Amino acid sequence: MMSNRKPLDATAVGLMLMLCVIWGLQQVAVKLAAPHMGAIMQIGLRSLVAALMVSGLIWWRGEKLDLRDGTLLPGIAAGVLFALEFLFVALGLQYTTASHMSVFLYTAPIFTVLGLHWSIAGERLGPMQWAGALAAFAGIAVAFSNGFAAQSRGWGDMLIGDALGVLGGIFWAATTVLIRRSSLSEAPPATTLLYQLGSCGVILLTIAALNGQAASSAFTGIVWGSLFFQSVVVAFLSFLIWFWMLRRYLASRLAVFSFLTPMFGVGFGVLLLHDPLDPRFAAGAVLVMAGVVMVNMRK
Repeated sequence: MMSNRKPLDATAVGLMLMLCVIWGLQQVAVKLAAPHMGAIMQIGLRSLVAALMVSGLIWWRGEKLDLRDGTLLPGIAAGVLFALEFLFVALGLQYTTASHMSVFLYTAPIFTVLGLHWSIAGERLGPMQWAGALAAFAGIAVAFSNGFAAQSRGWGDMLIGDALGVLGGIFWAATTVLIRRSSLSEAPPATTLLYQLGSCGVILLTIAALNGQAASSAFTGIVWGSLFFQSVVVAFLSFLIWFWMLRRYLASRLAVFSFLTPMFGVGFGVLLLHDPLDPRFAAGAVLVMAGVVMVNMRK
């Protein structure tokens, strides 16, 4: 658990760009299928399917899941935090806009940087890196500032949804910090992912059954396509790559790089959902890219 992580290299940058594209598409996939299947049901089902795939991968590799290796309790805890993150996102979208949710959910890297800065010496940031984190967050706020002008919802409901988005970001950051500080830090990525997906799937599917989303779901072609993308590409492949990277690179640098995800999300929204594009998005994108570069500059 004390092994050194390194700054991002060309391989890490390329992989993170790919992950940001995938995660940006994730929100579009959920939105497309939402009229036929609730968000909680979608995320719970995709998590359980992906957990079965990870189990198959572990079996194919001939690996064993040892519940006595010290990863069981932190693994379950990470799964609960993971489930809470997506639960708050799903609930928040009932009150606020997707633009608002993108802004507040992606406060997670800031909470991650704070948590790692104060708890792990190797994750400390210098003045340049702190300035980069602030610039990236400012870029997100500028890029999505047009969403704050929406008048279609009451301000009371918007504040509830925004608060739920911040909670989602906090639980996302807490998951990253927990993995970095526990025995999961050195566990195989497939093991860590299995704990998270399995726990998340059980929790969210139970909630979906209790609130009626399971009974009202319709498996249309759009739903099948969305679930395939979310289960195989997002929850299985992209999360495996993410946990592999957490074992090799500085988590604070990876977390701030994820600021690019909502930028891709808006881009795909414009292309696939015909969302309007505000000029402030371009200005925000420049700030985000500048912040990512600053955070990843060597001290």
